[in-house]
Amino acid sequence: MSRDTNDKEIILGRNLTLDDLVAAARYGAHVSLDTECEKRLKASQKVLRDWVSQGKEVYGVTTGLGSLADCRINEEDAVRMQQNILRSHAVSVGAPLSAEQVRGIMILVVQNLSKGHSGVRKCLLDKYIDLLNSDVIPWTPGSGSVGYLCPEAHIGLVITGEGKAYFKGELMPAVDAMRAAGIVPLKLEPREALAMISGTTSATAIGALALYDMLTAAASADVIAALNVEVTGGHTEAFDEAVMKARPHKMQAETASNLRNMLKDSRHLHAGEKGCRSQAEGEKLQDPLSVRCIPQLHGAAKTVLSNARAVLETEINSCCDNPLIFGGDGGCMDGEGGRIISACNADSSFVGIHMDSACIAATCIAKMSERRTYRLLDGSIPGLPQFLIEKPGINSGFMITQYSQAGLLNEMRILSTPASIDSIPTSAGQEDYVAMGYNASVKAAEAAGKLEYILAIELLTAYQAGMMNRERSSFGSCTVRLLKEIESFVPVVREDTYLQDYIELLKDMIHSGRLIQAAEEAAGPLL
Repeated sequence: MSRDTNDKEIILGRNLTLDDLVAAARYGAHVSLDTECEKRLKASQKVLRDWVSQGKEVYGVTTGLGSLADCRINEEDAVRMQQNILRSHAVSVGAPLSAEQVRGIMILVVQNLSKGHSGVRKCLLDKYIDLLNSDVIPWTPGSGSVGYLCPEAHIGLVITGEGKAYFKGELMPAVDAMRAAGIVPLKLEPREALAMISGTTSATAIGALALYDMLTAAASADVIAALNVEVTGGHTEAFDEAVMKARPHKMQAETASNLRNMLKDSRHLHAGEKGCRSQAEGEKLQDPLSVRCIPQLHGAAKTVLSNARAVLETEINSCCDNPLIFGGDGGCMDGEGGRIISACNADSSFVGIHMDSACIAATCIAKMSERRTYRLLDGSIPGLPQFLIEKPGINSGFMITQYSQAGLLNEMRILSTPASIDSIPTSAGQEDYVAMGYNASVKAAEAAGKLEYILAIELLTAYQAGMMNRERSSFGSCTVRLLKEIESFVPVVREDTYLQDYIELLKDMIHSGRLIQAAEEAAGPLL
C-alpha cells in the first residue's frame, strides 16, 4: 500500500476492499459518498415514518433499548432520546484509540448506514465524511466494549457537538474542533443515534487494520526466512516443488515458491541442476524444523489470515444494524410498505473468531522466527561467532535481542487466548450472550505490532550474519539486494552499540512494506 494517496478517492457506499479501508483510515485518502446511496436512504426513511405513523412498534424509536424495550416512547421523547443514547453509551474508558482506528470506525459507520437499512438521513453520513476529510478525529477511549456501542457513541457525540476531538492533532472540546473545521453540529432525528452506535463497526475497523499488518508481516516473514536460509547455508531441497505437490496446500506451495525464487541464483547454497545438493563431509542431512518447515508453518498461518481477510471484507460491505429496515427500493417487501425486523446482525462473532484465529497465526509465525534467531546466535553455524560479535566477552553482541523476542513472544501467547470464547450477560439479561469480537480485534492490533518487532530482530541478526559471512560474494541477487538496502541505514556492528534504534527502523521497513518491495525488485512478485 503506497503512502501517496493524494490522488486516490475512496467512495463509500460501494464495495470496499481491505486496501481501500487502509488507504482512507491510515493514509488519509479522500472519501466521498456514492450518489446511489440517497435513494436507498430515503426509501428506508419512508418505511420508518410509515410504521411509526401506523402505531407499530420500532425498537429504539418507539421503545427503549436493551431490557427497556418494553418501555413505550412518544414522538416528542423519541427526539430527546437520541442525545441521551449517545451520552449514556459513551462509557468506554482508558487510553484513546489511534487516529487510524477512529477513522476506520467512522468509515465503516458510513459504509454500514449507506446500505439503506437504517432509516437515517443522508446529512448524517455527510457529517462523518466531513470529519474524515477535515482531519477531525473524535477522542475515543479504547477499553470497555463488548463488541459495539461505546466507542461509536464517543464518536457520535462529536457529530452533535459534544465530547472531545482532535483537530490538526490538537485535543479540544468537540464544538471547538467542529468550528475550526467549519462543520456545523447535527441535531439528530429518531432512530439515528442507535444506528450510529449499533453494529460491528469498531471491531471490524480495528481488526481490519490489524489484519492488514499481519498479512504484510507474514509476507515479510518469507523474505526474512529466505535471508536466514541464505546466510546460514540452509538446505533448499526442503522447499522443492515435488514436496509441495505431495501435500498440496495452496499457501504452503506458494510460500515454498517464494523461497525458491528468492534463493534461485544463490551459488552459496550449492544447489545442483536438479535441486539435490550433495552432502559435504560432516554436514547435517537436514536443517532444524524452524528452517525445514517454513513453507508448512507460514503456509498454514497465511491460510488463516487469508480466510480472515475474506470474512472481514464481507463484514466491511455488510449492514450490521439492528433493527433492519427493508422496502421501498427492494429488499424484503411484504406488499404493504416494507418491513422492520429486529434481529442481530450487530453480533461480532465472525470478526471475533477470525481475529482470535489471526492472533494464533501471528504467534505461530513469531515462534518460528524466534527459533531461527536463536540459531543465528548460539554459535552452531560454522563461520559465525556466538552472538554475532567479533570479540565476545567484552561484548555481548546480539545476545539480548533474543531475550526481547522471548518476552514479546510470551506476550503474544497471552494475546492468543481467545476473547470470543467468553460471554458475560449484559442489559439485565436481555443480551444474555455477548460475542466479545471487539476485544479479539484489540488483541490482534497488539499482536500485529509485536510480530513486527520479533521479525525485525530476526532481520537485524540475519543481516549481521550475512555481512559477517566470508562467502558473501556467492549470495543470490535477492540476498545481495536486501543486505545493500539495510546497510544504507544499519551499520555492521563491530562492538556493542545501542541497537534499539535499528530494531525500530527495521520494524518500520516491515510495517511499511518496503522490505517486500526490495525483495520483489530482485526476485519478482511474491505469492
